[in-house]
Amino acid sequence: MRKRKGRSLTEDVYEQLRADVLHGKLGAGERLLLDVLARDYGVSLGVVREAVTRLASERLVDAVPQAGFRVRLASPEHLADLTWARCHVERVTVSSSVEHGDTGWEGELVAAHHVLAVTDMLGPDGSANPDWMDAHRRFHTVLASACPNATMQVVRQQLFDEAELYRHLSGRRGIELPTVAVEHRDLLDAALEHDAERAADLIQAHLESTAQRIEFSSPVANDADG
Repeated sequence: MRKRKGRSLTEDVYEQLRADVLHGKLGAGERLLLDVLARDYGVSLGVVREAVTRLASERLVDAVPQAGFRVRLASPEHLADLTWARCHVERVTVSSSVEHGDTGWEGELVAAHHVLAVTDMLGPDGSANPDWMDAHRRFHTVLASACPNATMQVVRQQLFDEAELYRHLSGRRGIELPTVAVEHRDLLDAALEHDAERAADLIQAHLESTAQRIEFSSPVANDADG
């Protein structure tokens, strides 16, 4: 059986499952066979069920009646709703963070941006690089971290993670890589200048342009499919 590495065995399995979902190892719409996962992770069925249930509460996994669990399905409708919600929440959290950020926050943000800037966005096979995804998550987390409203922080992070399900559908056109790099650099500059209004406009434009780069190259869910 698997040995505990973190605070609890369930926490370890939850973190691994979550990473497998967000990094695309478990694809959108893929069924989660709990007995298979228990075997692969070397844990009991109860541990896997608890971890998957937690992911369902975060809207990364769907509980399907009489079918168990599956990774949340991708759809243009869901992406549009999610992007709308993210734009509104991110505008508030980022602008507030830029207003309240101190020199310590500035240093963290510069460091997070540096790691992001020097990490390749795509892996050798052309798919999203997990290291870049981690650096990207860190940059956006730090960018909003000085917002003093804890509830908004939680909501922002949940929406961010839910949007990561679409990262692997992002278009791989050559313009994307330099465009994304410029968008992040502009966000950094606005934040360091403590220009809250510009930062809010930039984060909204960044989220909207990211959504526009999503390519649904395979069949997606419809309302009847859940």
